Amino acid sequence: MTADAAASESPLIVSRNNKGVVTLKLNRPRQYNALSTEMMSAMEEALGQIRHDQGVRAVVIEGSGRGFCAGHNLRELRSGGQEFLEQVFGQCSRLMKAITRLPQPVIAKVHGIATAAGCQLVATCDLAVAASDASFGTPGVNIGLFCSTPMVAISRNMPRKRAMEMLLLGETLDAETAASYGLVNIVVDPDELDEAVDQLCERIVAKSGLTLSIGKEAFYRQIDFSIDEAYSYASETMTRNMLARDAEEGIDAFLEKRDPTWEHR
Repeated sequence: MTADAAASESPLIVSRNNKGVVTLKLNRPRQYNALSTEMMSAMEEALGQIRHDQGVRAVVIEGSGRGFCAGHNLRELRSGGQEFLEQVFGQCSRLMKAITRLPQPVIAKVHGIATAAGCQLVATCDLAVAASDASFGTPGVNIGLFCSTPMVAISRNMPRKRAMEMLLLGETLDAETAASYGLVNIVVDPDELDEAVDQLCERIVAKSGLTLSIGKEAFYRQIDFSIDEAYSYASETMTRNMLARDAEEGIDAFLEKRDPTWEHR
């Protein structure tokens, strides 16, 4: 069997669950885990299953092989006309919104390259941990294709001047620069990447799952509201949160100087 044939028979997404943390590994290393229509469909299916699994407390997205994700499959994009392209970019937008709307926190675990829609994927995740040798970019402008859909997520993570710098120049950012721009939370040595992500997940899993889901939804809903709308919505959200069982338990535990026992309700 050839390498290409073997790859076509291997799963597009490798999923594993470790104590409530599900890792989704993009599994097309020869294509730098490009977001083909098949890859995006597999991602959507996996996220759909996770969404309704109350046992899943956090999600990690990583890439196999030498890089995280190189963006869309350019050969695939060139193979279709307007209708196909509309479907591809619509599917990508739907995938990114599914990550944002997932109740569980999602962490990008980045090594190697994360470019174009791969950089968009990093920006869309709630948190990002990168190896120091990772690189980020929106190089579409260099081949006559402005990274318009990646721009949506990137411009919501970075100051406008930095986002425009990335998009207009199409140059590569190293991990430390990406962190200083707000695209990445933590940069670690490559051999410390696994441990850093594991430790971050442990800290997340220690919280109330209900509280995190309420907070994540509220964060993304209010961020584009006017300040009056945001405070009105946030007040309603805090009232609802305060009446939840976990808030009662958390406050009681704080006052009684003990660790809380979460029921995630």
